[in-house]
Amino acid sequence: MTTPEAEQARPEERLEQAVRAAEQALIEFEIAVETFRVEVENFSRLHHQKLGPMYTRLDELEALIAEARAARSGDPEDARKAAEARARVLPMPGVEELFHGWMDGDGLFPEAAAMLTEQPVRPPERVRPSDEARKLYRELARKAHPDLAQEETERTRREEFITRVNAAYARGDEAALRTLAEEWAAGPAPAERKPSPSEELYARLEWLAERKELLATAARELEESAIGGMLRLAPDDPDRLLDEIADQLLAEVAKKEAELAELVG
Repeated sequence: MTTPEAEQARPEERLEQAVRAAEQALIEFEIAVETFRVEVENFSRLHHQKLGPMYTRLDELEALIAEARAARSGDPEDARKAAEARARVLPMPGVEELFHGWMDGDGLFPEAAAMLTEQPVRPPERVRPSDEARKLYRELARKAHPDLAQEETERTRREEFITRVNAAYARGDEAALRTLAEEWAAGPAPAERKPSPSEELYARLEWLAERKELLATAARELEESAIGGMLRLAPDDPDRLLDEIADQLLAEVAKKEAELAELVG
């Protein structure tokens, strides 16, 4: 026969278990969203580096073709279309923009020097962190996540640590992530979870639900972005997708150049 005290303890224990399960689920969700965010940012950067000049060339060819047609026909409508096509071409950058990212107080960056001396330029960064970096990041995020702390000082320590973990992961720095894993393993053991009143547990569940909604919104925005949509087409091999798009753009450039040559020839 159960005592009244035992009957009262059971609902709180179940609530505490629900909070712990929700915390773990939220951490896993946050890891997934952060991983996708890093992948989208890296893919966007590489997309711009590799394909940006091709898009610019296509815009320029479109403007030249429209201008050649307008000059040949003398039609005001063709002239209007030519003006619109020219307006879509990115303007020539100013001197400050040309040197932005090329040099600092110590002179030219290695990439700029390589381009000016016709030496091989360092290849762009990887589209996303390596599998090992992803594994290290997930392990650290699960162990050191601030939401697992009960004391404010411990939460602060975890937040500072996770900030460093996120920065290393965004760079794909496996060595830094391994060092951080060793640092965490050598650090103070997290305090044991203390019993919480039912009211605090309910408040915790509400906060977790709100946090999940925010993460869901962030994930949806990433997935619905142009780069996110492209990345979903080839999640396991985004480099191949960039190569395919580059081939398509090169073919389109060749086609437009031939069309322009025919108009002005």
